[in-house]
Amino acid sequence: MAETLLFGEREAQILPARQIGKLNSKQKQRLAENGVISPLVLMLHNQDYESIEAALFALLNLAFGSERNKVGITKAGAIPAILKILQWQNESLMELALAALLILSSCSANKLEIASSGAIQLLLELLESRFPICESVSHQAKFDIISTLHNLSTVPQIIPSILISGGLITLIQLIYDSEKSSEFVEKAMALLESIVSSSDVALNQACEASIVIPMLVEAVEEGSAACQEHAVGILLLICKSCRERYRGMILKEGAMAGLLQLSVDGTWIAREKAKALILLLRDRNNGGSSSRVKHSKNVALEEVMRQIDRGERGGTCIQMVEEMIAKLRT
Repeated sequence: MAETLLFGEREAQILPARQIGKLNSKQKQRLAENGVISPLVLMLHNQDYESIEAALFALLNLAFGSERNKVGITKAGAIPAILKILQWQNESLMELALAALLILSSCSANKLEIASSGAIQLLLELLESRFPICESVSHQAKFDIISTLHNLSTVPQIIPSILISGGLITLIQLIYDSEKSSEFVEKAMALLESIVSSSDVALNQACEASIVIPMLVEAVEEGSAACQEHAVGILLLICKSCRERYRGMILKEGAMAGLLQLSVDGTWIAREKAKALILLLRDRNNGGSSSRVKHSKNVALEEVMRQIDRGERGGTCIQMVEEMIAKLRT
């Protein structure tokens, strides 16, 4: 197989490239050590579908579970070839190329090279459907794009490239337009939190978008458990950045009810972040309030928070939370 891939003609290379997926991990590693990565990358530059498909499948199989092979594939020049394939008018090849880029981006040693290759701009253009083929981009392809960007965002030096390319606004709009309970939004929200928690510039940019706070409050109320966790984390960052400015905006969207519910039945991280945000949102001037209704709500909220802080999440606490939520919504 190695000899055919290294020295065979195009037609002869396709068959062994396809067979790589049937080998065990030790056999795959032996092939990589025998130098088959470079000819497989060269196959990506061919102009026919079969060669490219076989090479992409082979490279995916060699990369899976091997950081050494991921680095070797990138060093062999696979990234520019993959980016070129992404611009082809072929949906199935595009999805394979995205899968390859995703697995290569999971390796820390590859991230800066991928980011500097122009991949971020291209991925965002695909996500925004700027190419004609993007009308038929599958859900899985979009998920792989978001996952690749999330992998890259873990390197702080890459965040400015995402911002310059308009990635933050694109991401916010995608989340806003999508079903908050979907797996796609869950991954996109994780990416958004990764970006804004790593960059004050990104956080300020997100705060300036008028749809962000309503979108995050909706995600706290309707998102999956992981989505809620990321959404409340971003709201906490926003409120901490300038409580005087954003406290009223968050409360105006009716966030308190969802946060109370989350502080009781969310994930451990979500509960802790929800409680921290509720502390920032509470009215610190209860005594001077002229409104008895407002004062009553504040007293009830204080009692609910005391029970939650003591870790009481049983029937009585849940009932109090439900009663408090009902009061907040009246």
